Amino acid sequence: MSEKAKKYAISYAMVGPFMILFAIFTVVPVIIAIVYSFSNYNVMQPPQFFSLNNFFDNYLRLFLDDEVFLISLRNTMLFAFITGPISYVACLLVAWFINDLGPKVRAWVTLLFYAPSLSANVYFIWQFIFSSDSNGLVNTFLMRFGFITEPVLWRHDTRYTLMVVIVVQLWLSLGTAFLAFIAGLQNVDKTLYEAGAIDGIKNRWQELYHITLPSMKEQLMFGAVIQITAAFAVGTISQELIGRPSPLYSANTLIMHMEDYALAPRFELGYACAIAVVLFSITLGINQLVRKLLQRGSKDG
Repeated sequence: MSEKAKKYAISYAMVGPFMILFAIFTVVPVIIAIVYSFSNYNVMQPPQFFSLNNFFDNYLRLFLDDEVFLISLRNTMLFAFITGPISYVACLLVAWFINDLGPKVRAWVTLLFYAPSLSANVYFIWQFIFSSDSNGLVNTFLMRFGFITEPVLWRHDTRYTLMVVIVVQLWLSLGTAFLAFIAGLQNVDKTLYEAGAIDGIKNRWQELYHITLPSMKEQLMFGAVIQITAAFAVGTISQELIGRPSPLYSANTLIMHMEDYALAPRFELGYACAIAVVLFSITLGINQLVRKLLQRGSKDG
């Protein structure tokens, strides 16, 4: 064993179990999905890999013959580019506003904002809020104040289905990234604010830009990865609120489309793996782009 290995033996021992589990449950499945995406695999029989002439058949089928995939891709991209940035900024601002509260009050307020992301029955609440009859909370409010004359079919009209999913996702977005930002804000060196006041910083917004954000680069990066991944992995919300499939696939996402082929009655695992690889590639590419933007912004700052 080298001197370096001996020096960091305890660190390797601490990180080792996580790396093993990460490899088994993340790296290996990703590799298997990529391999199976070039095959015709139905679970019941061994995968039949395509020849060189039709090696990319699953991917060609996705982009040339599968209209539902293109609709789901459009919905997913639209959903991610709306909810991702908004939820990221919301997590940061809410964490920043409650950071100066007393420890006990801050703990309760943090729980209040974080609780929705833990609730398993939250969809029943939103089904009532966006109910399509006159008893729905939104319809009742709009009809009482004269904004509409008859109930709006929020969860059935294709003009509103994706909007409903976006609203609920934003309400649920204060999750892991929010807690990471709280932790990052608590670890900012308080003497930096005193030094900043001497250097001419006059208000909290200037403190946020010049001191707070540069001091929590790791948490900002972690939060970006979490929020982007969550935005592209949406599926359960749409399925629970709108249904599966949604009307004219108006709220279908790539996750839902992948599950449609992976599960009964289709069991087209090879095709589902191709969908998964496309989603993984998009998520990875956006994550890398955001990381470079954040790193460039930190350097410029």
